[in-house]
Amino acid sequence: MSHGPRSGLAAVSSALLAMSRHLEVRDVLKTIVASARELLDAQYAALGVPDDHGGFAQFVVDGVSDEQWKAIGPLPRQHGILAAMLQEAKVERLADVRKDPRFEGWPSAHPDLADFLGLPIRDGDEVLGALFLANKRRPGEGYSPCAQQDGTCGFTAEDEELLGILAQHAAIALTNARLYERSRELTIAEERSRLAHELHDAVSQKLFSLRLTAQAAARLVDRDPSRAKGELQQVAALAAEAADELRAAVVELRPAALDEDGLVATLRTQVQVLDRAHTARVTFTGRGVRALPAAQEEAVLRVAQEALHNALRHSGAGHVEVTLERRGSGAVLRVTDDGVGFDPRAVRRAGRHLGLVSMRDRASGVGGSLTVESAPGKGTTIEMEVPGG
Repeated sequence: MSHGPRSGLAAVSSALLAMSRHLEVRDVLKTIVASARELLDAQYAALGVPDDHGGFAQFVVDGVSDEQWKAIGPLPRQHGILAAMLQEAKVERLADVRKDPRFEGWPSAHPDLADFLGLPIRDGDEVLGALFLANKRRPGEGYSPCAQQDGTCGFTAEDEELLGILAQHAAIALTNARLYERSRELTIAEERSRLAHELHDAVSQKLFSLRLTAQAAARLVDRDPSRAKGELQQVAALAAEAADELRAAVVELRPAALDEDGLVATLRTQVQVLDRAHTARVTFTGRGVRALPAAQEEAVLRVAQEALHNALRHSGAGHVEVTLERRGSGAVLRVTDDGVGFDPRAVRRAGRHLGLVSMRDRASGVGGSLTVESAPGKGTTIEMEVPGG
């Protein structure tokens, strides 16, 4: 069995392992397409995930540059050969796709496709997507249109069988990625619910105190102006605290920009906002951190948010320092404050956790670890270490 420079069981194993490493749907789609193109030695590969409106919710290509892709224009619709693969759920192996009666043309910037191999990716009766390859490379010829004298296409029955095996595993990887994303959405929803509850409690308490203090000031204005002035100063302080609580909660409720900006930029932005919103100085330092798998980055961000919340709300710190630095292929997060500190053992005995349980769960959930160093009067350091990909 020969499929270009990488062949046989080792190539199949490499492709399957690559798919299993990713949890984000988009990453899984890209890996499936790249693995299929390399495994079968084709010039182009693509995978379309259909929507319910005759188009594609996602469409991933490999072998086409970003400039070419932009020039091609909008995503294709479900028509021609693509529609046949999705609706009839069958394999299409063609000597020249342009000569098929279902061929409906393509945009002027679209690359020229000839020999074609496509098949649906299925999970039971559900068609998850359509995977196809074009322009098989023949030994010594490079990429060129199908030129066999007998009219057969460049892709063989063996290629078809191999792509079928890949598609079966792709269905499993894609289904797992979808389940992971749904689980993460539920986790985010739970986190937002918790934050909303905290926001309600914190701001309600401040506003209640604010109302009582304002009432006291109103009663004292005529008979004791000096005390009334003091009460009004307390009103101003309580109003500022309520505003701080509101700003901090709004920052946490915003969706993290991990996908767009990455972990370092997202942490830096959130720290800058918290620094403006609180009287304590909040700083961030990042040292040589590489991109981590999505699950690790999200866990690090959530632990950082929890640790910052504790430091800014409970410690009375004047300075909170966040550092993120590379350690091997992974990273270490450290959140340190110069606040009042606490005895971790006493906290556990009292049944109060300060979010430590959830932080440890997040760390262990991605193969990492979390340590807490604190003592009364000596501040607190939360350290989380996570492995790389």
